[in-house]
Amino acid sequence: MTDGIGGVTSVLRWGRKSLALSFFAQGAAFAVLVTRIPALQDQYGISDGLLPVFLAAVPILAGVGSVGTEQLVKRVRPSQVLRWSQPVLLLALLGVGAGDAMWQVAVALGVFGLSVGALDASMNMLGVSLQRAYGRSIMLGFHAAYSLGGIVGASLAWVGAHWDLSLFLSYLPVVVVALPLCLLGSRWYVDAAAGAQTPAVGGKDSGIVFKMLLPLCLVMSFAYIGDSTVSNWSAKYLQDVLGSSEQLSTVPYNVYMVMTLVGRAVGDVGVRRFGPVMVVRFGAVVAAGGFGVVAVAPGAWVGMLGFTLLGLGLCVIVPQTFAAAGRLFPNASDAAIARLNIFNYVGFLVGSPLVGALGDAWSYRGAMLVPMVLVLVTLVYAPSFGRGTDRYGGEHERPRAVDVGPGGSGV
Repeated sequence: MTDGIGGVTSVLRWGRKSLALSFFAQGAAFAVLVTRIPALQDQYGISDGLLPVFLAAVPILAGVGSVGTEQLVKRVRPSQVLRWSQPVLLLALLGVGAGDAMWQVAVALGVFGLSVGALDASMNMLGVSLQRAYGRSIMLGFHAAYSLGGIVGASLAWVGAHWDLSLFLSYLPVVVVALPLCLLGSRWYVDAAAGAQTPAVGGKDSGIVFKMLLPLCLVMSFAYIGDSTVSNWSAKYLQDVLGSSEQLSTVPYNVYMVMTLVGRAVGDVGVRRFGPVMVVRFGAVVAAGGFGVVAVAPGAWVGMLGFTLLGLGLCVIVPQTFAAAGRLFPNASDAAIARLNIFNYVGFLVGSPLVGALGDAWSYRGAMLVPMVLVLVTLVYAPSFGRGTDRYGGEHERPRAVDVGPGGSGV
């Protein structure tokens, strides 16, 4: 039955809520892991030289998981992949905190990385298919839930560090709360209007298809180069370059995350009003301005303003990139999203070493100009975000909103 608003069914509404819960849980799990890296290093005796290997292995394996998901959804629904990859990820997180030997953390992080790839790909597949069923922009709302989860996870990590809790006890609240909620919520996942694999994506024309997808892949990489620059270098930049205190240097990333939440919370309204192309252009200009402010900032507070602008600008680009891929390949959106998702991890892998190398060889102020230029390149590819939409971001050829049973089975 419909709720009387635009023909959207009550089942689709529940599917939207349950998927938002999964995004939230994923954000919390990832944040609580990455914000306690020093404690992880201490617990397992990981040397400074070996630590980058462990950190790089997670996004590399996540890329493998995303590729595997593309093949897996040819046989099972994305909702099934999400239903089982999320508990595996949460249990792997607990495993990271429970061990005491190097091989144990290596196995746990390996499982975590593979699960991240499957989870990210399947969540965004469901998000794009739900947006198509709604016929209007809702994708930014899911990523807002991820940002909120990231803030909660980072806060829990701060509590764990403040009270000197073990990694296991720091991770335990996230797993204890999120695991049963996600398993329960998975009953209402919806594969509404999901795109199936077609010869147009996997067949002899795959070279042409990749050429069509390439602009979005580049935008995804550029956005995550910017994001990883903030997550990995904001504290060091504020303290070493702008002369802040150690305590103040921890603030920029939190401000950045809060602004991603704010931007994504209102972003869908902006897409509906002005269209995705305008929103992406706005985000790219604001993010580039943020990097510019950071690069020329005379002191810590001006630098903080730059990181605030970065959060507000970058936050809208990634969700719209996934949505654009779904519109570009409406009959093969799952495969397109799985391939696009790989460039999430490419950007993450490239961003931090790139800024570090430029900072050491040149200057950290100058290094901030590189992601600024890359983000501005998004303006060149912005027209790709408007394909398959009307002027205000509504989807062309909107499918009929159908009732879909628990777990995505049609009724």
